[in-house]
Amino acid sequence: MDKPTSRPEIAFVLLLMQATLWAIAGLSAFPFVLAGEVFMAGLALASLLLAAGACVLAIGLVKRRRKARRWAIGLEVTCLVGSLLQLVLPIGANHGPVSLMTNVGLPLAVIVLLRGKTMRSTFAAAPALPGL
Repeated sequence: MDKPTSRPEIAFVLLLMQATLWAIAGLSAFPFVLAGEVFMAGLALASLLLAAGACVLAIGLVKRRRKARRWAIGLEVTCLVGSLLQLVLPIGANHGPVSLMTNVGLPLAVIVLLRGKTMRSTFAAAPALPGL
């Protein structure tokens, strides 16, 4: 029998932290809408929906849902590729340490936590948790 692991719970916390950052980015775009930048409303809504989706995935990880693991890895790979493109392309993106930790370090940590044979078996044989 596999040894119990807390890696899904750690990924849960990291995904919630990432969702919080996206929600803050979405909420901080709304004052620009009031100032006349109406396209920012779409960006704010997209950020808030992304944050909500990340919260749903995080809950799925704690419940050991296989699809949540797959979608979380896919989301983080997409975020990592986009962040690496921002670093490479000369588009004026922020390259400071906070930006590197949130845009590269955080998705990379979630991917490392959720990958591997141990995690596949953990999510394949999900224990029946009472009340969940």
